[in-house]
Amino acid sequence: MAKKARAGASGAAGGSGVPTTAATVALRAAGIPFAGHVYVHDAAATDFGAEAARELGVEPERVFKTLMVDTDAGLGIGILSVRDQLDVKALAVELGAKRGALAEKAVAERKSGYVVGGISPVGQKTALPTVLDDSALAFASIFVSGGRRGFDIELAPADLLRAVAGRVALIRRG
Repeated sequence: MAKKARAGASGAAGGSGVPTTAATVALRAAGIPFAGHVYVHDAAATDFGAEAARELGVEPERVFKTLMVDTDAGLGIGILSVRDQLDVKALAVELGAKRGALAEKAVAERKSGYVVGGISPVGQKTALPTVLDDSALAFASIFVSGGRRGFDIELAPADLLRAVAGRVALIRRG
C-alpha cells in the first residue's frame, strides 16, 4: 500500500512527511496549494508514471509526466498524461519551432536538476517554456512528479500553469 503524505492547503509540509524538493520549495514560495504523496519506489520499475498511478491508487489519466524536448528553437517542456504519447511535432510548433525530438537523458537531468523518473515541471534548475496538455483541464487536480522518484504532488491544473508560467495546448498523439 502506498504511503501518502499530504501537505496542507498552503502547501506547507508542517511535519507531514512531505519531502523538501526544489518543486515544493518553489510552490511554497509562490503560495500555491498542493498535496504531497509519497510511495515506495521500486528500483526495478521503468514505467515511472504507471508505478505512481498504481501505488497512489489514482487513475492513470490524472498522473502526468514531464518530458523535455530539444527543438530548433531551444529546449522546452511538455506535460501530459502517462497514458498518452507525446506529439513531438505539436509541442515543437507550440514552442515556436518547426521540429524537435526528446532531449537526451543527460541534458534533461542537467537542465532540470532532477533525475529521470523524478523530473518535476516545477522548480527546475533552468526555467524552460512549458506546455500542459489540454486533457489536464478535465480534472480538478492532477499529479506530477514532486522532484524525486516515489514522490508526486497533486495540484489544480491552473495552479501548475501558474507555477511554471505555462500554457495549454493539445500535445498528445491522436
